[in-house]
Amino acid sequence: MTYLISPEKLKDKLDSVKILDVRHDLNDHSWGRKVYDKSHIPGAIFFDHEIDLCGPKTKHSGRHPLPDRNQFAKFLARNGIAFDDEVIAYDNGVLMFATHMWWMLRWLGMSNVKILSGGYDAWVELGYPTSQNIESYKPVEEWSPRDSLVRLVTMQEVQNNLTDKKFDLLDARVKGRYKGEYEPMDPVAGHIPGALNHSVELNLEDLGVLKEKGELADLFKKINPDPSKIVHQCGSGITACLNLFAMEEAGLTGSGLYAGSWSEWISYPENPVVTKSD
Repeated sequence: MTYLISPEKLKDKLDSVKILDVRHDLNDHSWGRKVYDKSHIPGAIFFDHEIDLCGPKTKHSGRHPLPDRNQFAKFLARNGIAFDDEVIAYDNGVLMFATHMWWMLRWLGMSNVKILSGGYDAWVELGYPTSQNIESYKPVEEWSPRDSLVRLVTMQEVQNNLTDKKFDLLDARVKGRYKGEYEPMDPVAGHIPGALNHSVELNLEDLGVLKEKGELADLFKKINPDPSKIVHQCGSGITACLNLFAMEEAGLTGSGLYAGSWSEWISYPENPVVTKSD
C-alpha cells in the first residue's frame, strides 16, 4: 500500500482524477498563488493554506487552525471535489504541504487520496506538460464528512501527557527551532517539555523523495515501536504531517497529530516550555 503516485502514472490519468496544487511558503504567503498562476499541472486547481485550508485565526488558535469539518466539506463540494473522487495533491517537492492536504482529506473520511512523489519540480523535470489556465471543477452536490481516517490529538491530551505519559511527542521542526536557538515564525522559541525531535528532512532521500520504507520504519521504531504511541507536532500542524505520512508509508499506522502544535501551545502562558537557556 502506498499513498504516493509517480509523475509517470499521474500523466496517464490526468483526465480521471482531481488535482490539487497546494504549493506554499510559510514565509511568503503569496508565493503559492504566484507560482500556480505562472504554471501548474494541467487541470489542477489551487488551494491556499492560509485561506482555503485554514479556519478562523484567533488569539489561541495557532497559525493554521483546522476549519470546521462540515464547512470544509462544503468548500470542497463547491470546488468540485466529491467524497469518492480520486484526489492527487502536490507541492513543489517539500512534501509537507501535500501531506497536510492528504491528512485533511482523510480527516473528512476520504480514502482515495495520494500525493505526487517529487512534487511539481519532478513533473517539470520530466518535461511533462504544464498550463497557465486558471482551472476550476464544476461544483458537486454537498456531502457530509464521514468517520475520520486519522487521529487528531488535542492540547488537553498533550497537557495530560506531561504528568501521565501515554505517548511520545515528536517535534518535526528543524533542530535549531526545537532547541530554541532561533524562532522565525512564533513569538516564543523552544519546545514542549518531553518532546523529541525528528526533523522532516530525515525522511527524505532527496527533495520530494522519501527514503525506502524499511529505512523509515527503522527510524521511527527507534522512537517507539508502537506507532499508536507517537503523536506528531511542529509549529502549526503542517510540517508534522510529513512525519506522520512517512510512518504510514512505512506501514506504521495509527500515530496522531497535535494540529495546534507549538503556535497554539505557547498562546497559553500557563503551558510550560523548554527554552535554549534550560
